[in-house]
Amino acid sequence: MRKIRVLVVDDSAFMRKMISDILSQDPEIEVIDRARNGLEATEKVKALLPDVVTMDVEMPVMDGLAALEYLMKHHAVPVVMLSSLTQEGAAATMKALELGAVDFIRKPSGSISLDIHKVQDQIISKVKAASMAKVNRQPLPLRSNEQILEPMKFDNFRNKATFPISQSELSNIILIGTSTGGPKALQIVLSSLPKDLPAAVLVVQHMPPGFTKSLSQRLDSLSSLHVVEAEDGMEIKKGTVYIAPGDYHMTVKKKGSGTLHVALNQEEPRAGHRPSVDSLFESVAAMSMPTTYAVIMTGMGSDGTKGLQALKATGKCQEAVAEDETTCVVFGMPKSAIASGNVDTVLPLSKIGAYLTKVIHGETKG
Repeated sequence: MRKIRVLVVDDSAFMRKMISDILSQDPEIEVIDRARNGLEATEKVKALLPDVVTMDVEMPVMDGLAALEYLMKHHAVPVVMLSSLTQEGAAATMKALELGAVDFIRKPSGSISLDIHKVQDQIISKVKAASMAKVNRQPLPLRSNEQILEPMKFDNFRNKATFPISQSELSNIILIGTSTGGPKALQIVLSSLPKDLPAAVLVVQHMPPGFTKSLSQRLDSLSSLHVVEAEDGMEIKKGTVYIAPGDYHMTVKKKGSGTLHVALNQEEPRAGHRPSVDSLFESVAAMSMPTTYAVIMTGMGSDGTKGLQALKATGKCQEAVAEDETTCVVFGMPKSAIASGNVDTVLPLSKIGAYLTKVIHGETKG
């Protein structure tokens, strides 16, 4: 079996050695070389053609973001970023994901993490996931199973007031679950939803604590909807997107007045995830809810499949949408959901937002 060939990039000799040693523990991974800065990394990628690159953010000569941007334009390769848990580090991570990084790993304690071994399992699993990821994909022609919608006439949604929102009780809720490749996918979907969409949107993105706030701020700047990092007890309102905070399961509860509220907990991770898509979906399945639409997008594993089964079994889900393989960075979570038989519609990423908008207004059904 061919090993996954990895290039390790970090300006610290200690970190280069530690990361290389961690990866070399796995018999399926081979560290083929190391680089001290972004410029050296771009040269070695061109010469060695690695399967995956682990890239530090802060480096001299050429930093990780500049190197990533260059690679995505000239030598597309799956890149996993290593980031420090600081406000600047979180912002840089969001930028890296936007530029095309497949995923990121949080260093436990700053640029030179003497305790990097604490995340060794993450390093190995994320490098393996990245080796299966698709990067820098070009738009592909529609396949026969994608001919679901007529040509879109939803241009400039963000600047149009096409659907008046009443101030009545919340009547629609959209649930979205995603993982690897999710931040960029969320940007595409959320920015295509109109500001007056008569629905609330709840999102579970697999991400550690300290980064979901930066993610929500970034998405808020790009979307016409109001995007926030969810807080316990927060009322769920139409026109708002709620991002589950890292290290907390996000569920939905109804108060005596009938209003819906966010409920956060730190119960055990599910299949290694906290937040968990299954936890969100199952909480909705367990109560009387507004009309519900579920979306499962790019990501490793099968989180969301059990929750979707619960939604469908209780009749709570009006429409279940999965992202098509052609646009997924990793076709894991959508593939599992589709295989369960509970997905109604499969769409490429660029069509999901417009499709949800039409379905909510009864204009089409996949």
